[in-house]
Amino acid sequence: MNDSVNWTNNAHGHKFIASFSGGKDSVLALYKSMKVGEPVGLIVMLEEEGKRSRSHGMPPELIRAQAESIGLPVYTAPASWDDYEGVFMRLLEQAKGQGAEVLVTGDLDMPVEGCWHDKVTQNAGLKLGMPLWRMDHAEAVKEFIDLGFVSILVTVNISLGMKEEDLGRTLTHAYVKELQARGIDPCGEGGEFHTTVIDGPIFSHAIPVRKGSILRNGDYAFMPLELQGT
Repeated sequence: MNDSVNWTNNAHGHKFIASFSGGKDSVLALYKSMKVGEPVGLIVMLEEEGKRSRSHGMPPELIRAQAESIGLPVYTAPASWDDYEGVFMRLLEQAKGQGAEVLVTGDLDMPVEGCWHDKVTQNAGLKLGMPLWRMDHAEAVKEFIDLGFVSILVTVNISLGMKEEDLGRTLTHAYVKELQARGIDPCGEGGEFHTTVIDGPIFSHAIPVRKGSILRNGDYAFMPLELQGT
């Protein structure tokens, strides 16, 4: 491992664009970066049809509600996996034009060698900032909850120890202990689950959501969240 690489503090004193899924890790990374740097916006990649986010399957109106509550513009575009990198690079260039010097992501376990985000940021002339990099997973979740963020489980992988009953639950210290007792990574880094954050210290107001009906697709179960009043 190359110990000369340190991505954790690169947002310090710089303008940055944050890769945003709407989930707990990207929100915690954004929070930490906002403490030391200046955000210019959020990057959210959409699926080809533009109806859901590529990472967490969130509807664009919910992402916009999160961004509005946080007070940041959204840089977004639809993309297939084939043209994903090119579209992402174009969004980075737009953000760079608004003064961004760093791309912030919420990754914890990214390897130094072959890091995709490192490659695209270098190609765009930006630095890479990962404030959660190499954090202990339990500590990251504990900090997230202690800060007062509220997140709801919206996707679970049944084959990795999760259950449909986990959908719609809020991350609390007690629930994290329950997940650990079941042998599940408290950050869901193995793809066990995804969350949507609806409130916290960088939100001016909570996002009003209603829980949809559970959907199944292979090993995955989903609970769509929709904005109340839409």
